[in-house]
Amino acid sequence: MPDTLPAETELRTSLPAKAAAIVRAYQQASKADATVRAYRSDALVFQDWCTLYGFRPLPATPEAVSGFLVAEAEAGRSASTIGRRLAAIRYAHKLAKAPDPTDDEDVRATMKGIRRRIGTAPIQKAAATVDVLQMLLARVPDTLTGKRDRALLALGFAGAFRRSELVALNVEDLREDPEGLRIMVWRSKVDQEGRGFEKAIPMGRFIQPVRLVREWLDAAGITSGPVFRPVSRSGRVRKSAQDAEIAPRLTDRSVTNILQGYCAAAGLDASTFGAHSLRAGYITTAAERGADLARIMDQSGHRDPRTVVGYIRRANAFKGHSGSGFL
Repeated sequence: MPDTLPAETELRTSLPAKAAAIVRAYQQASKADATVRAYRSDALVFQDWCTLYGFRPLPATPEAVSGFLVAEAEAGRSASTIGRRLAAIRYAHKLAKAPDPTDDEDVRATMKGIRRRIGTAPIQKAAATVDVLQMLLARVPDTLTGKRDRALLALGFAGAFRRSELVALNVEDLREDPEGLRIMVWRSKVDQEGRGFEKAIPMGRFIQPVRLVREWLDAAGITSGPVFRPVSRSGRVRKSAQDAEIAPRLTDRSVTNILQGYCAAAGLDASTFGAHSLRAGYITTAAERGADLARIMDQSGHRDPRTVVGYIRRANAFKGHSGSGFL
């Protein structure tokens, strides 16, 4: 299997190379960037396994796919990871116009057996509630890096942002309002076509996310482009090594690293927290304070209320408990 997901074989023979490349770009744009990266990585894992055991990766046989899935399960991979790798194999064959081995009944039975044996329940990361967030902010140093981290943590929490949404923000997406900030999110997990939706960030009295964002932008001298950028050890905002005019932005992984770093500094078990913890923390705190479900969904951008209801149930598990009067 090639380094990149295979494109239509017919296109390579019937279209000039440049036109075929453009078509492939549009095909891949049907999936989120993070999904394409994950699929590419999964495809390479499958290719390496096939090479090791003498199977052809494309087109692959159902026997090869089933054997690969079992090997991944025996290696301790989670059901969600194995399921994603199966989807990557399916997607690769679809783009190549090759018969789909994942549609075979034996492959479906193998995947079903894996899910039943190792389970599919996700490991929930701890929610960084407002109390936890205040502990983290208290550990942030008053440096340029610290100002960035303080703004990132506060805004990530206040907007219940997904990490991909947070690092994708540009200054142009922020609009001043007498009551805070209005932020346009142009690309999201639930808005792949980029229609955009707005999040309102209040001034606040305790976390004060708007003030912290302004302090970071002013200190860094950022007036356009990415909001959150790498800062060098010498305390300067980094610039692109290839083009000084292009400002680099933090990566998804950076958000996790920053959060876990301050969790460790606060004496918390950093491994139990992830980038999703800020988002979960906002929803949990809002639920604990009795916020309306619809208003929570306005901020989080959830489309399915069942996901948010799960947070609310966990947050209010002991409120009005059916056994509180007699246990």
